[in-house]
Amino acid sequence: MSWNEQDVPDQRGRTVVVTGASAGLGLENTRALARAGATVVLATRDARKTAAAVERVRRVVPDAHLDEVSLDLADLASVRVAAARLRERYDAIEAVICNAGLMATPLRRTADGFELQLGVNHLGHAALVADLLPTIRRAADPRIVVVSSEAHRMGSIDLDDLNYERRRYQRWLAYGQSKLANLLYARELQRRLDAVGARVTVANAHPGYARTELQTKGPALQGGLSGLVNRGASSVLNTVLGQSAADGALPQLYAATAPNVPPGSYWGPSGLLGMRGAPTLVPASDAASDRELAAELFARTEALTGVPHRLEG
Repeated sequence: MSWNEQDVPDQRGRTVVVTGASAGLGLENTRALARAGATVVLATRDARKTAAAVERVRRVVPDAHLDEVSLDLADLASVRVAAARLRERYDAIEAVICNAGLMATPLRRTADGFELQLGVNHLGHAALVADLLPTIRRAADPRIVVVSSEAHRMGSIDLDDLNYERRRYQRWLAYGQSKLANLLYARELQRRLDAVGARVTVANAHPGYARTELQTKGPALQGGLSGLVNRGASSVLNTVLGQSAADGALPQLYAATAPNVPPGSYWGPSGLLGMRGAPTLVPASDAASDRELAAELFARTEALTGVPHRLEG
């Protein structure tokens, strides 16, 4: 399949919330969606970076319809406030792209005590989606896109110690756990929405290997010589292997906008080793298809965040 940004359907009249919209894949999603006519809400943590992102988008899309909401996924209080503001502003939200993320950080904790990667990549997003679900359901063709990674294949879910309170912390395995959680959560949410007859499409996407600050930001948090070396190595790999952020954003854009996206599907690049190329359906790992694990994780997610998914009505 050949599909690029020019193939994004007309988005006029649609409101799309993009987390992590101030840089990388999120910024490219914002630009492409604004160019297609959508009202795009930049859900971001850093006001200065957000202002710069808005300026960058307006340089290429002068008539862009852009909105902003402050969102710190590492703080559930911030998630609650952001969701409340969005519900006040919009009667319906056509799509939420859960894009923001951290990768391979040292052991740190969110404001609520969650391991940082799980807290930001999975739990914060799940709380946001749950709080917005009634507003999403009022849209004509609602989509929820949860960004995962092929790193989910190295992940495993420890339901008894999701937040690394007892087991030894390994930053890459923790990242893999969070990305596996993204797939399990999205598929379980789709099953539960289907069970009540809700016509919402939930899909996953991964960007392949895209040149963004994701690869350098996490390692840099280590500090010292180790952080410097790892950041330098990541920068070299970005240059040698990475495709552009605009190309990396295509699977997310496809899942959020293309007609007839299959519910529960997983999208990624079609080229070399899944690292680059046009969007295509890709298989997930066996662990990502474990329905019992998905149901258990979903229940644990609601318990940890304290935010239920209101599936009826």
